[in-house]
This record gives sequence, structure tokens and C-alpha cells, in this order.
Amino acid sequence: MSGFDETLLDDADETVRVRFVVNGRKVACEVAPRETLVDCLRNALELTGTHAGCEMGACGACLVQLDGRAVHSCLMFAVQADGAKINTIEGLTESGVIADLQAEFHHRNALQCGFCTPGMLVNAHELLSQIARPSRDEIRDALSGNYCRCTGYEAIVDAIDAVAKARKESGGGT
Repeated sequence: MSGFDETLLDDADETVRVRFVVNGRKVACEVAPRETLVDCLRNALELTGTHAGCEMGACGACLVQLDGRAVHSCLMFAVQADGAKINTIEGLTESGVIADLQAEFHHRNALQCGFCTPGMLVNAHELLSQIARPSRDEIRDALSGNYCRCTGYEAIVDAIDAVAKARKESGGGT
């Protein structure tokens, strides 16, 4: 007897079946119990728009919508999202709900390398769904959990502000 508990090794290979509705489609995945949602989305479902950045919930690159709320998918195990409705940047793009934000980010050059952009857009979408016409300070505050190492934030704030104003003027804001 070596004193080594081989049952621990067997548990490490265990997988759990989880089911989600991702971007409007029902999916099922086999995941390790400790696999993060971001890893499941990227690896099993090949939704690579959601980025794994800091893996500590500080940079915002991994933001997705879970049951209508923005969450850090790096801080959540995939098993915790079982049964949830998830929208990634791909789903928000396909549905067209962020088309005006994407166009304004492009118009104002509010992106450079693009690594932070999906998380910024998810966060901006969340903000504008809660506050139709946020102040620039409210926009900055909402973005405080998103890191961008390329652009600075002024063009990003300008883009979100312009979209909020345009939506309000067109009657699209809530």
C-alpha cells in the first residue's frame, strides 16, 4: 500500500452534462465540474468572442449575459449555469441588438486590438438597457470593470454616449 488514494484520480476525470440556451440555441456539453463557463463557451462551443483575460473578474473580457444580466464567465463554473439562457457577443451581434453600438465603436475608433471590445459591448448593452440616457460619469462608472490597454476610454465613452443620445432621439431608448 503506497498511501496514495487512487479514487481521487478517478474523480478528476469525471464530467457532468450541462444544458444551456446559448444565443437562442439549446446546447448540451460535457464539462469537468470545475471548468469555467468561459472555457466551456470557447472550447466546447467554439464561441471565441468571449475572451479569457485576467481570469479574476477584473478585466471584463469574459462578460456574457446570463439570464439577461452581464456576468464574468471566468468566475463561474459551467455547471452553475446549467439551465440558464446565455447570450455571448456572437448572439448579441446576430440578433442585431448591438448593431448601433458596434457601428459607433467603429465610427469613433473606439477599439484597437479588439480584445476588450466584446466585453465592452456586452457591458454597454447592459448599461443602456438599464439607463436609457446615462451621464458620461455613469458610463465611466459602468465601464470601470473593463480594461482597455490600447485606446484609452474617451472614444469608448463617446461611442456609448452617442448611441444613448441617438436612441433617445429616435424613441428607441427606454
